[in-house]
Amino acid sequence: MQLGLIFGGESYEHEISIVSAVTLKGVFKNKLTYIFCDKDRDFYLIEEKNMKATYFSSFEYKKAKQITLRKDGFFIDGRFSKTKVETDVYINLIHGKDGEDGKLASLFEFFNIKFIGTRTQSAVLSYNKVLTKALAQMANVKTLKYEVIKKGDIPTLKYPYILKPATLGSSIGISIVKNQNELEYALDSVFEYDDVVLVEPFIEGISEYNLAGCQIDDKTIYSIIEEPKKSEFLDFDQKYLSFSGNSSVNKANLSESLTQQLKDAFKSIYSCGFEGSLIRCDFFVQDGVVYLNEINTNPGSLAYYLFDDFESVVFDLAKSLKDYKKIDINYKYIQDISVNK
Repeated sequence: MQLGLIFGGESYEHEISIVSAVTLKGVFKNKLTYIFCDKDRDFYLIEEKNMKATYFSSFEYKKAKQITLRKDGFFIDGRFSKTKVETDVYINLIHGKDGEDGKLASLFEFFNIKFIGTRTQSAVLSYNKVLTKALAQMANVKTLKYEVIKKGDIPTLKYPYILKPATLGSSIGISIVKNQNELEYALDSVFEYDDVVLVEPFIEGISEYNLAGCQIDDKTIYSIIEEPKKSEFLDFDQKYLSFSGNSSVNKANLSESLTQQLKDAFKSIYSCGFEGSLIRCDFFVQDGVVYLNEINTNPGSLAYYLFDDFESVVFDLAKSLKDYKKIDINYKYIQDISVNK
């Protein structure tokens, strides 16, 4: 089976996606197909030897073969013919906008292309932090109390609290506000990224745990549970500035009871439409109670470092993907009403 990685996209997280793809190149033993979506949403077929971050930052990728997305896959257009890029399943590795908001999923579903990634409906819900709260409620998983503000609004929660752009990942734009003096700057900063902001209480020292996984043939596959290293909160620098060169994991030392609670919460979330994807759920735990923090539908480098045999998990997930259901359109209704006229 030939797998392909699609990465890039028009997103604040564009460069993170590139680093994720370059990192995964070194993780997979099997050769992959690499497809880059640039900031103009043009697609390029990238040779393996060119999978280096500077190849993209220097715009050298413009010399690669440009390809077109059509029914059943990507194609190289020639003067008199087109050649299909032979790939069985694509892995959606576009972080943030375009990849995690449902756009790419919609295209793949529309063009009958098999892919590992969140499907359109669940992508829309999990991409928006406010809608994620509703999804968690549907899954019967607790979340921290919150409020939603727009430009001109002032949060009513007691200090300290945390401001999060509703539709951004990778901790971009997040600020902790501890007092009135910090509020104006924090609001100006967060509204540069989004028109809608989620406000949650900031709880000093709250425990955080990350758990990734997927479902293969009705069996839920779990990664190890990570307790991420952080200062006040897990910000962009701690998440990404060193992750490509450091695959060490701070495995959580948890009781069997708490481990099972986290797995049960993950399974409940995953069952809300995430079939066919490999996701990571980030949880808070306070006083023994599990709260969903966020759903990462395309975590950095697909959270490969949390799995003992990541490549086998991905290939097994790809093999388990079901064919798209065909709808029989036979025009019988139009024929019947035409006959009866």
